[in-house]
Amino acid sequence: MVQPAAPALWPDDPVPLSIGTAPVPAYGRGSLADLLPTLVAGQGVPGFAPLIPELAPADRNCVFLIDGLGWEQIRNHPDEAPYLTSLLPTSLGGAGRPVTAGFPATTATSLASVGTGLAPGLHGLPGYTVRDPGTGELMNQLRWKPYTEPRIWQPYPTVFQLAHEAGVHTAQVSSPVFETTPLTRVALSGGAFHGRLSGEERMDLAAGQLAAGDRSLVYTYYSEVDGKGHRFGVDSDAWRGQLMYVDRLAQRLAEQLPPRTALYITADHGMIDIPFDDDSRIDFDEDWELRAGVALLGGEGRARHVYAVPGAEADVLTVWREVLGDRFWVASRAEAIEAGWFGPAVDERVTGRIGDVVAAACDDVAITASVSEPNESRMVGLHGSMTAAEQLVPLLEVRS
Repeated sequence: MVQPAAPALWPDDPVPLSIGTAPVPAYGRGSLADLLPTLVAGQGVPGFAPLIPELAPADRNCVFLIDGLGWEQIRNHPDEAPYLTSLLPTSLGGAGRPVTAGFPATTATSLASVGTGLAPGLHGLPGYTVRDPGTGELMNQLRWKPYTEPRIWQPYPTVFQLAHEAGVHTAQVSSPVFETTPLTRVALSGGAFHGRLSGEERMDLAAGQLAAGDRSLVYTYYSEVDGKGHRFGVDSDAWRGQLMYVDRLAQRLAEQLPPRTALYITADHGMIDIPFDDDSRIDFDEDWELRAGVALLGGEGRARHVYAVPGAEADVLTVWREVLGDRFWVASRAEAIEAGWFGPAVDERVTGRIGDVVAAACDDVAITASVSEPNESRMVGLHGSMTAAEQLVPLLEVRS
């Protein structure tokens, strides 16, 4: 079978240096933030529009999000994922193309985009770690540390909440550990949460929840593809084993769909392995040039938010461009916002969370921090930037 190609608008080798060459996510027409608004618009929930016109309406909709399983990872592993591979031509309503995650391509940002139907500039989770303008501290938006009141940090209702209020049977089926987390509250709450430990239990319960309403919206999630990729890399035996397992889970769910259902299999981001050498991993904690004038280093290895000492913003931007400009898209906060990296609009409350300098990798390279981020620095597989391997995610479709 001939594999669908990535869209032509996504260059294999984007020219670095110019901010204008960064392949900005397809906000408003083909990004993760556009999925749930499109689905609930087709279910008659007021206030939403079908932003992805390729998707036909269905009475029952299910989203199965596989953490870390990008479009390119499926295309590159047909033997391990025969079922998912067979669905590639169905992606994006039968166009055979991926959608985009959003920037940065990281779990907290993407899950918030999925659940709220908003781009990062509006929902306000624009990175793995970002500065809280109120305290001046870095806030980890995945682990929610230090704790910040969730509804102040992200005040918008989720699509699940609005669908539930409109009479759609709404449910999330995931690991029990996620039920009460702040990230779930701000991104995925609404309707009923059902915690199940095994993947098989989640698939079976998701199918049951779809059948529980004439109009249903069900979300289910699996995380360990991402976990094995971070620890061992996206071409390791451990990662391949997880891909084989999740391929069977997807088929198990698809075979149980009740009538009038559309199942969408997607991901929050892809992943890329970064070699452990000095050329591929630039250690911020050991690089005096990159540290000069920097008060806080946020984000993650391939999508950095850099917060300068007051008055040093222009100097930090100049140095980061000189040192990294042939391997990273390096933008000032204003330039990144103007270019639409975080969406077509950025709330005032979100602006100060974005770095004075934003650096997104366009090469096989990462900016690590061996002292301040020892765990992250040991990860094999990384993500966050706007390259095809990280940014393009599937939107595979099965209908009953």
